[in-house]
Amino acid sequence: MTRILLAPDKFKGSLTASRVADALAEGLVSADPALEIVRLPVADGGDGTVAAAVAAGWESTRVSCEGPTGLNVDTSYATRGASAVVELASAVGLELLGRLEPLHASTFGLGTVIAHALDNGAEHVVVGLGGSASTDGGAGMLAALGARILDADGNDVARGGGALRGAVRLDTSGLHPGLRGARIQLACDVDNPLLGPTGASAVYAPQKGAGQQEMLYLEHAMRQWAHVVRSAIGRDLSGYAGAGAAGGTGFGALAVLGADIRPGIDTVLELIEFQRRLACTDLVVTGEGSLDEQSLYGKAPIGVALAARNAGVPVITVSGRRTVGADRLREYGIVDSYALTDLEPDTTVAIGDAARLLHRVGEFIALSVITSEGVS
Repeated sequence: MTRILLAPDKFKGSLTASRVADALAEGLVSADPALEIVRLPVADGGDGTVAAAVAAGWESTRVSCEGPTGLNVDTSYATRGASAVVELASAVGLELLGRLEPLHASTFGLGTVIAHALDNGAEHVVVGLGGSASTDGGAGMLAALGARILDADGNDVARGGGALRGAVRLDTSGLHPGLRGARIQLACDVDNPLLGPTGASAVYAPQKGAGQQEMLYLEHAMRQWAHVVRSAIGRDLSGYAGAGAAGGTGFGALAVLGADIRPGIDTVLELIEFQRRLACTDLVVTGEGSLDEQSLYGKAPIGVALAARNAGVPVITVSGRRTVGADRLREYGIVDSYALTDLEPDTTVAIGDAARLLHRVGEFIALSVITSEGVS
């Protein structure tokens, strides 16, 4: 019996990773009911990271927190034993903004979720940093965890990155006691520093609604924040690779929480025990909404493909659209690649009808790629 492991990421703006896997599975089985299908959706540290852990058997815990602009958000994190997986995107992510607030959006809700996990005994907290709505250097997250960020009059500064221009002191004496023995691990795919032309404000703030003047304002605020943190901890981590991730949340976590940082897809594959699940697998099918040049730099399908290649398992990708040639993909162990736009050139239609098109691709893979002897 041929065993196929379905490990797609989401098709952004169309289907979750789980729904992508379901549509492919239905197509595969409709063409060949004898196939053994294993669904194992993945993510790269952004939205869908908690869902991937839960799909792999982790428990889901619901929690309410402040969204990026202070409105209440219902979210969840995943737990297994003393480990927890927290997702920035589902607590204070860009898609939760409602309105653009480049100077005032905050990561406070992320800290609330981390605190909830610590309260429930988590000793290892993985934080997926993708999809941030704010540029606050992780200050909101730290405030929710008990730190105080004070102005010249000894008052707590307001939420949001803009207010950090008035910060003069960081008091970490009230940090959550669970942090003393906990390991914080960041799942992150960018290596930007906090400051400068490749930093959090210059590169990512425009995506969150910042104009030129607001970018400059935030850069000054982040520079002041870096000075305050350096004064509190005795060292400067603003230039550390990944410090600029998620609007500088990486900086706050690295400098104050002592976090370490790893690529997002590598972290997720470890959490879902991907290597173990490759045993006795004949074919892996992975993919994402757009398989392009950017995908080759740490995105989920390439991480999946490399892990499968190292285990000697062939890989097929399925994407909404594909702009990378077959020769490039073969370097990563990808033997074939399909795009929904091959079936439906109208991108708008392909996005809206993705489930049906994925079903057809699944049928085609079963009939054309998989033979009675296994994978051709």
